[in-house]
Amino acid sequence: MGLIERMKQPSIRILFGAASSLGPGKIALLESISRTGSISGAAREMGMSYRRAWLLVEAMNMAFTQPVVMAVTGGKRGGGAEVTAFGLALLERYREIETKAARVVAADLKALAKMLAQRE
Repeated sequence: MGLIERMKQPSIRILFGAASSLGPGKIALLESISRTGSISGAAREMGMSYRRAWLLVEAMNMAFTQPVVMAVTGGKRGGGAEVTAFGLALLERYREIETKAARVVAADLKALAKMLAQRE
């Protein structure tokens, strides 16, 4: 894949004051939790420690007015975690922001890609 193809979408990080943010890593973690049904499964899938994943989830839960991820007890696997309806709405809103930003800066990204050295 060439450089221009990889530059199709900007990376968005939204800062909520000095100590809180939402960006590609946390969004990917939420999507992974949604897929795997657990924080530990998501951590394994993403190649990070359980503690790191748990701290990121805790930070998101503290940053917003409602929980983004909740523990689930029982079931065949003895529990896990799920992304709440609020968390799913947050994911959708973030992806909408990415899509809108990509549309707005598409010509600039193309121009920037032409300015970069092709070293592949």
